[in-house]
Amino acid sequence: MTDTQQKAEKYILVGIAGEDMDEALASLKELEELAETAGAEVLELFLQSREQPHPGTYLGSGRLEELKERVKELHADGVICDDELSPAQARKMEDVLDVKVLDRSLLILDIFAGRAATSEGKIQVELAQLRYRATRLTGKGTALSRLGGGIGTRGPGESKLESDRRAIHRRISTLKADLAEVVRHRELQREKRKNAAVPVVAIVGYTNAGKSTLLNTLTGADILAEDKLFATLDPTTRSLPLPGGEEVLLTDTVGFIRKLPHHLIDAFKSTLEEAAYADVILHVVDASGPRMKQQMETVYETLKELGAESKPVITAFNKCDLPLGDAFLYDSRAEEVLRISAKTGLGLPELKEAVSRVLREQKVYIDRVFSYAEASLVGRIRKYGNVVAEEYTPEGIRLKAYVPKALL
Repeated sequence: MTDTQQKAEKYILVGIAGEDMDEALASLKELEELAETAGAEVLELFLQSREQPHPGTYLGSGRLEELKERVKELHADGVICDDELSPAQARKMEDVLDVKVLDRSLLILDIFAGRAATSEGKIQVELAQLRYRATRLTGKGTALSRLGGGIGTRGPGESKLESDRRAIHRRISTLKADLAEVVRHRELQREKRKNAAVPVVAIVGYTNAGKSTLLNTLTGADILAEDKLFATLDPTTRSLPLPGGEEVLLTDTVGFIRKLPHHLIDAFKSTLEEAAYADVILHVVDASGPRMKQQMETVYETLKELGAESKPVITAFNKCDLPLGDAFLYDSRAEEVLRISAKTGLGLPELKEAVSRVLREQKVYIDRVFSYAEASLVGRIRKYGNVVAEEYTPEGIRLKAYVPKALL
């Protein structure tokens, strides 16, 4: 019998702690979750207390030697650093430790590569990976040596490195063109939704806050929902009827995370921008987690980076069926704050009412009589507006309703 099961790679996780040791440890614990999501076995958490990472080797020379000993003792396959390493830092750490050295960005990219299911997701992930690699294509020894200056520095490695660079940049250009077509298609979809006057509610939140579960429970979307970081990547949009008969489109977005690599923000811009084009932001928060406040701050920082900070926000504190890490649940930046459980359905009727109220504030009140020949307009108002009163008169149908400005 031959065992074909792939063994999990073993890693030591490495971080730098500044003034706040608790925050650094929390970040490293999150890196542990990421590593386990990627299929790695975490052997140890290794922290150094210093104000800034060492510009050359990330860790100081003393701690780097200690780490080298731990790698040998634990028979680790590699180390994962909690920050994005410069090419020089990664190369020097590999030289000293003689094992694979990864950073947080590369780990997240690896998870994204495994999660991408649609052609759009795959294009975005590959583009982010190539942009990451393009700045780090240096190689080891003479096989991929950098272009040098002066006599004795030229050789076969130079042409190999340059050809690899050209291949990567050609592929990046091709992917950019493919992604531009995807973006154009997404913009057409947005324009259609805008013309139809269908309000859009974007679900945002820290990864693993329960966004996909909420979308499934509200709309029966039947998308993957697991207790894992970045369980779903590709955005899903479903129709949701509200209590007053109005319909909205509910869009799930990729989860946010602290230290989200800029390569990913650039590549997933068209996906993340669903929040910027939405009428309302539905911010889902894991109320049972110990790092709830820091995660909320990360979400708001990302929304600001996407240009969506001025959108009305409804904050739904999820997982309230579990023991709460912090009983005081409040968000001063939200128009509405609710306690819900996407899993059990707790608070979801109130959530729909809150969405309806916030959307109503963006609409115009009308009191108008439509002739019976304009019955199709009445149907659109019933579908996309909030009808307060409806009366059939000899002149036509009298409506009192809140109507989206685009429909008006």
